[in-house]
Amino acid sequence: MLEIGLTGGIGSGKSRVADLFAERGAALIDTDLIAHEITAPGGAAIPALVEAFGPTCLRADGAMDRDAMRALVFSDPTAKARLEAITHPLIREVTEQRAARIRAGGAHPYLIHVVPLLVESGRWRERVDRVLVVDCSEATQITRVMARNGFSREQVEAIMARQATRAQRLAVADDVIDNDGPVEALPPQVETLDRRYRAMQPASRTPPRAEHP
Repeated sequence: MLEIGLTGGIGSGKSRVADLFAERGAALIDTDLIAHEITAPGGAAIPALVEAFGPTCLRADGAMDRDAMRALVFSDPTAKARLEAITHPLIREVTEQRAARIRAGGAHPYLIHVVPLLVESGRWRERVDRVLVVDCSEATQITRVMARNGFSREQVEAIMARQATRAQRLAVADDVIDNDGPVEALPPQVETLDRRYRAMQPASRTPPRAEHP
């Protein structure tokens, strides 16, 4: 099965593009959604998070307090490393379990892994046949995230500073979707890639070591 890694910066429109591919029959595995699952109340990462960061890392409902952890990670690089050491192996495990079921099922023409930090994670390029980047200008990213999340410009810029740059993402891209224009411009681009992916055969890859999600 052909496997594509879909990525893009915050506010680029990855989720909308992924949904358009799903409407055309593609299988999706979203690592960001998995990250939310394992840090939800009773999630697989919760016991280790409490052990590493104390009970104050949780909200009242038992989920990880994402705002508090975001602030901690931004102020303490060692906290980021500890958080990733807990969450990344679990995300990788769930991802591989779901991918194995999709491959065995044979119900989809290809599989798309939605990986916000694909470039930053290091080894994803070896785990997919192609990298698809959803691209837009940094100004568009900032405007969208401020409107969507209610963040200040400074908050958005701080998040972007910790992600790969636009140039770094484009440098690893096999395919690019331009999402700097109106939403009506997306479906034709997805349609073109859908036809291309259906006609492709997957590359022969050696499974990499389990180091990153």
